[in-house]
Amino acid sequence: MLESDAPFLLPRSLRPKPKNGRNEPAFLVEVLREVALHRGETEQVLAAHTSAAAQAFFNLPACKDAAS
Repeated sequence: MLESDAPFLLPRSLRPKPKNGRNEPAFLVEVLREVALHRGETEQVLAAHTSAAAQAFFNLPACKDAAS
């Protein structure tokens, strides 16, 4: 699973930084990007793994494909 530390601790790699200095859940994509980079995985693979972990942990139903 990934988390964003919102509303604190902006991702260091986030560019441009928001003027208000506040972290938002929308910046989780940047967290995913950095974690994937350091793990040597693609963003898509990491997203699939972290989504599966969250679904299993919280007993959530599988998400339907947005393209359907």
